[in-house]
Amino acid sequence: MSMDYGLIVPQGWRMDLVGIDDPVAAYETMTRVAQEAEALGYHSVWLFDHFHTVPVPTQEVTFECWASTAALARDTKRVRIGQMVTCNSYRNPALLAKMASTVDVLSHGRLDFGIGAGWYEHEYRAYGYNYPPAPERLRYLREAVQVILAMWTRDEAVFKGKYYQVQGAINQPKGTQKPHIPLLIGGSGETVTLKLVAQYGDACNISNADIPVIEHKFAVLKQHCEDIGRDYQSIRRTLLINCTIAETEDEAIEKLPLSTRSHLETVRKQSLIGTPAMIRERLAEYEEVGVQEVIMWMSDAAQLESVRLFAQECLV
Repeated sequence: MSMDYGLIVPQGWRMDLVGIDDPVAAYETMTRVAQEAEALGYHSVWLFDHFHTVPVPTQEVTFECWASTAALARDTKRVRIGQMVTCNSYRNPALLAKMASTVDVLSHGRLDFGIGAGWYEHEYRAYGYNYPPAPERLRYLREAVQVILAMWTRDEAVFKGKYYQVQGAINQPKGTQKPHIPLLIGGSGETVTLKLVAQYGDACNISNADIPVIEHKFAVLKQHCEDIGRDYQSIRRTLLINCTIAETEDEAIEKLPLSTRSHLETVRKQSLIGTPAMIRERLAEYEEVGVQEVIMWMSDAAQLESVRLFAQECLV
């Protein structure tokens, strides 16, 4: 098995477009990174689905996920495009399925559809969304993925749930990928989320976890698959992780926030930090436990040097 590598493009949410005052220039920076990633041989590019910045809300630019996904679909030609991950609460799932189907056509069949239950409470409340407890958000997600799959696979979708109802919705075109757009369900909750992956997902995503945790989560997913008679190997296993790469270890550490450096050894276990050789060693460990695609966020991706260095030294 050879792992694939994806890149989160700078979108603003994690303060990775700071200093670019013109919003047009900020967008062009984002799409330039996606185009460079494509040219360098990355397998995929990804966008977060958030409305304003983290860890605290600021006035810095943050581009909306799905409009940006559509734009990147036309700005690129080969690389796959996905969301890490769509917040189910922000859009009606029938509409979301229609949006995704359209974008899949725009991209000529390069869309990966990522979805999760949502978590950013401040953002929910700022934009006027209800923020129910986590178990209820997961119940919404369970119904939503069923609606979405119905929209992608049936001539007229019908669904009668507690939270969502669809009465003969027609979705044409349904996208170009067969049997449907790949559905990635993000999150690592063992009782509900990973069970949803086993039941409905084509891919899972675990984020910022160390090797033992990832190995355990995959074992839980495998057991859920066995319980329902699903082929575990039919589910694509992805990892979202921070990557800080430089020619020397000291240069890589210098890029980290001071708050991160204060507990560096713990952070090392849950992210990629160091020289290309150090990072290749870590990547081999992830591959060994079954990760099939590593999706990286680089704080300095907008400057492109790290994106290029990783491609030159780590893409195989």
